[in-house]
Amino acid sequence: MRHKFMPISVSLKNRPCLVVGGGLVALRKVESLLDYDTAITVVALEAHEKLEYHAKRGRLTLETREYRSPEAARYGLVISATDDAALNARVHEDASGAGALVNVVDDPPHCDFIFPAVVRRDCLTAAISTDGKAPFISGHLRLVLENIFPKHWGRLMKLAASFRNRVRGQWAEDPAKRDACYAEFLEADWKSMLKESSDEEIEEELTRMLKMPE
Repeated sequence: MRHKFMPISVSLKNRPCLVVGGGLVALRKVESLLDYDTAITVVALEAHEKLEYHAKRGRLTLETREYRSPEAARYGLVISATDDAALNARVHEDASGAGALVNVVDDPPHCDFIFPAVVRRDCLTAAISTDGKAPFISGHLRLVLENIFPKHWGRLMKLAASFRNRVRGQWAEDPAKRDACYAEFLEADWKSMLKESSDEEIEEELTRMLKMPE
């Protein structure tokens, strides 16, 4: 079976984003972008009050006006979330013609990318997609992922990222010892440690793991 959408992680830095539309659907897409390092512009004749709230906080630029073709060509990532099929088609043509990634909401044939169902725990992202064919299944499985990765995974991922940097610093020239440190980290009972151990006790355990291969 050949698939349309390949799961990749794309940096949005230096890739400004345009969202055309100001309703609830547009709001959901905007809120999917807010946590990333990108400049967001929303263009809509009328905007949801929460979009106005985000604009007042400086989290996005809101322009209450009609879309001006071919302005989508100036952006790196474009989302068209209106109920006007002709407008959506024009935005898609402008964006795709300039090589921008474009998503026309609820119109997979006019999407270069789709939004998977996502669970985030600090630097960990777990995502699931049905290639745009059965998104209600993705939404359901997101709840499963929430249970697989409960909240304590956020703290665990902070520790893992920090530990990796320490390991790479101490064992820069010895891949085998780096792997041994990582194995120790993975074998630890983190669920219990994060619940029962103090920060000092956790630091002592990490230090032990770091020195273990000597």
